[in-house]
Amino acid sequence: MSVEIHPEDERDRAIMQAMRELLATLPPLEFAPAARPAFEELMQQTPAADGISIEAGTVGTIPGWWCRPKAGATRAVILYFHGGAYVLGSAIGHRNFVSQIVQRAGAPAFIPDYRLAPEHAFPAAVDDALDVFTGLGKMGYEAIAVAGDSAGGGLALSLLALAAATARKGAGAMPRCAVLMSPWTDLALAGGSMLTRAQADPLVKRAELKKAADLYLRDADPTDPRASPLYQPLGGLPPLLVHVGDDEILLDDSRRVVEAASSAGGQAALHIWEGMTHVFPSNLAQLQAARQAIDIVGAFIRQHL
Repeated sequence: MSVEIHPEDERDRAIMQAMRELLATLPPLEFAPAARPAFEELMQQTPAADGISIEAGTVGTIPGWWCRPKAGATRAVILYFHGGAYVLGSAIGHRNFVSQIVQRAGAPAFIPDYRLAPEHAFPAAVDDALDVFTGLGKMGYEAIAVAGDSAGGGLALSLLALAAATARKGAGAMPRCAVLMSPWTDLALAGGSMLTRAQADPLVKRAELKKAADLYLRDADPTDPRASPLYQPLGGLPPLLVHVGDDEILLDDSRRVVEAASSAGGQAALHIWEGMTHVFPSNLAQLQAARQAIDIVGAFIRQHL
């Protein structure tokens, strides 16, 4: 297990303070279908990377968007799951952010539009993730990196655990590596940072996460390992890279995953960024920490693909 603490960059401190002051005047982020347009617009503020083509596509039966570099590995691919608490988010909203990872990793990425709650409850998102992963294999991709942010990070980890279980039976392929950014891995909301970071986190509130979990799970158990991958054995996983802000209520969702994967004999690296909030790497336009984190992500994926 590797843990690296990144001190807050002086250049980021004033930016984060201004953001906190602005957010203090606004209502909490609400995870409900009515908030989808605003969330998509927010995510599209991430600048698109130069030299990356973006086009609609379908993998398996799931529509989404491709981000492709002009040159790079032809049999390697990144499968990226967007965040949004299983209620918000879209492939088109995240395509600029993912293009930045693609530029650094030198491999194409597919962002699936997995089904969202409440229209499609658990396990719809997990079923769609498996559909896309299987579809990429059928398309001839031999090396797959899995990545995601927030709920997408939890979904990526659920897919990894399911793939590992299949691989232990002698069937199926394993992704080469995985990157999780501020992953939501415990829908039971049992992490200690739910309390210890409650005042520090200006973006995500436990009560709003609970509403999103209820919409997604309906009557399912929040500790079902397919919904909350923290509640299943995490052995046999490929190398993991996890980035999280020190001021997130989801901090312990990252800490506990890395601890569990490492205890099971896996390679897992945790980067904790002081002063940073939920999915801060998407703020490449303003934050030094975001650019540094995405550089690390790109190098990690490039190394393993």
